[in-house]
Amino acid sequence: MTAKKTTREIIGGALAGKQRTPLYSAEAINKLKNQFESWKNEKVQAKDQENWNVIPQTVLGSELPRQLLYTPLNTADFDYMEDIGNSGQEPFARGIHSNMYRGRTFTQRQLVGFGKPEDSNARIKFLLEAGATGVNLLFDMPTIQMYDSDDPMSAGQVGSCGVCIDIAPDWERLFAGVDIAKETVSIVTHLPSNCCILFPMYLVLAERTNVPWDQLKGSVQNDVTMESCVRNAEVYIPPKDNFRVECDNIEFIRTNVPKWNFVTLNGYNLREFGTSGVTEMAVAFSHAMAILDEMIARGHDVDWVGERIAYFWSPAMDFFEEISRLRAARRLWYRIMKYKYNAKNPRSMLMRCHVQTSGISLVREEPLNNIIRSAYEALAAVLGGAQSLHVDSYDEAFAVPSEESSLLSLRNQQIIEHETGVTSVVDPLGGSYYVEALTNEIEQKILDEITEIENQGGYIEAIANGYLLNKIYNYFYNEQKKLETGEIKIVAHNWQKSLSGEDFEAFQYPEDAEVTQIARLKEHRAARDQAKVDKALKDLLEACQTKGVNIMAYTLECARVGCTVGEQWKVFKEAFGIWNRPSLI
Repeated sequence: MTAKKTTREIIGGALAGKQRTPLYSAEAINKLKNQFESWKNEKVQAKDQENWNVIPQTVLGSELPRQLLYTPLNTADFDYMEDIGNSGQEPFARGIHSNMYRGRTFTQRQLVGFGKPEDSNARIKFLLEAGATGVNLLFDMPTIQMYDSDDPMSAGQVGSCGVCIDIAPDWERLFAGVDIAKETVSIVTHLPSNCCILFPMYLVLAERTNVPWDQLKGSVQNDVTMESCVRNAEVYIPPKDNFRVECDNIEFIRTNVPKWNFVTLNGYNLREFGTSGVTEMAVAFSHAMAILDEMIARGHDVDWVGERIAYFWSPAMDFFEEISRLRAARRLWYRIMKYKYNAKNPRSMLMRCHVQTSGISLVREEPLNNIIRSAYEALAAVLGGAQSLHVDSYDEAFAVPSEESSLLSLRNQQIIEHETGVTSVVDPLGGSYYVEALTNEIEQKILDEITEIENQGGYIEAIANGYLLNKIYNYFYNEQKKLETGEIKIVAHNWQKSLSGEDFEAFQYPEDAEVTQIARLKEHRAARDQAKVDKALKDLLEACQTKGVNIMAYTLECARVGCTVGEQWKVFKEAFGIWNRPSLI
């Protein structure tokens, strides 16, 4: 790896040395070019010639111009084997497996999380019985922000947008009657500090139910971007320390829980907070490269790390862009791993991803329209070759989805799989002049933004100096202006406005979650061995303050002796101090 060169320069240099075999002959392209120009001048109206390129105005769009018509001229240098290849074959543009959904369909995991652990446990079982093929856990705001349920900061929020977790026994209540050796579990920990505290509690659950760690399958998010750029929190720890926690998590999980995806690089929440699809992928790939650089510096093999990196993407409403983005991302990640990091194991070159349909595209007016929006986004994800899928429910514009709407979203996935026929053929849009041209353009746009981040000094520095924050807020501001002026049209919201308003009976949260959790915490603290708790927290503080010591080994001991989420978060703040976000420009 040549540190002085940008990722673009490294990949470009490697590809420049390859001899290409264009699918089209020069004679055919020249003949077509002449015919195309004649057609355009004679048949296309003047106003369409003047507006040959237009930019689709959609929610979270990437502002990529689109031509009126795409032909082989847009892919004149198209080399089949070099540019897309066959499925399951380098450069993996057409899918990571040769048979894709014929061999293994996308995992169908709907988000679950509200109220007490018992409340979410019932929903998990309901969805599994209805055919869900994985579990996807979402936590309430106090748990995400790492406050105990009895902390004054948590008042009124316990169990209100996810399940509340305070202590290891809460995991036993959450998974009572669910075989965690069988089910794949996505734990939406969001933040590295959150992951470092919550995932060890899940490991303690495995210990107490006699499930060996090497049988556990699933993923955590564990993403610095979420903690430093996306969430609106009371306090933050510095990005460099945050990144250290993230890599400690990666190192511990990769070593001890070998089938687990130790990071799910969270482009989704970044995009939903305010970025284009191009920025979403550029930031995630820059983040992944920072992880690889750090883990290599710690003495680990790039393939050992790379084969468990996963991604989490947000498909918005620009249908063909979303399909092309997934194809472009697979090819680019392959090229990064092969040419920049000299990876040898094909598995470490695979861009594996979970996809969740866009929550930002859901509106409160005429909420049943959201079913249509999510269906198109889900179809784009499947046509793009996603490995795992969550379809947002139509009532998520109001609250946590009801049991009825959650089932409907699961049925949405099942209908796509079994009734549309789209899973019978791998990459059915491959070879489309439009899709291939858009795939090429998106890959180059992602590389452009990766170069911008590298020019900032890399991913962590781009967070610390405010570059990413300013990019996010500027995009969000411009997007909001377009929505307010109607340049971006949303049916029934700002165009063809609904006459029925927002009258809707939303899901009602269980009212006893906060009282129950506070009572449990009081009982738990009275019963635990306080001397062991104090020692575990003291040892955790020393580990955080000692360079080269893996922190997760110490949060695991905290989970075992009964430390709460909030107690451990206080240690993190004491050890690392508080980071003040840069001012926006």
